[in-house]
Amino acid sequence: QVQLVESGGGLVQAGGSLRLSCAASGRILSGYTMGWFRQAPGKEREFAAGISWWTGGTTYYADSVKGRFTISRDNAKNTVYLQMNSLKPEDTAVYYCAAVPRGVVPQAPSEYNYWGQGTQVTVSS
Repeated sequence: QVQLVESGGGLVQAGGSLRLSCAASGRILSGYTMGWFRQAPGKEREFAAGISWWTGGTTYYADSVKGRFTISRDNAKNTVYLQMNSLKPEDTAVYYCAAVPRGVVPQAPSEYNYWGQGTQVTVSS
């Protein structure tokens, strides 16, 4: 069993930055691919970024965040990060981290086994 806890959300002005963290407990994350998803009010949960399980693993980004967001992981700390720069009002959402014991990076929420409770990110214009 994996428990995931996100932190780092908040209110920021457009153009600003935030760094989200996802701390895991219960099992070490080194054998899990990790994803960050987001869900805005009235919209479906969507893939934002993902990183495969091995150290220095392959990363994937949604087109909407590519070049602005960076996902990274510290297996020693059992933590995954999402650095978000040049934030836009349309980035406003609840952000979730998720884990799946696979080597590839799925983009469908249904592919992930474990989820955190989410952290709110609000970007004002």
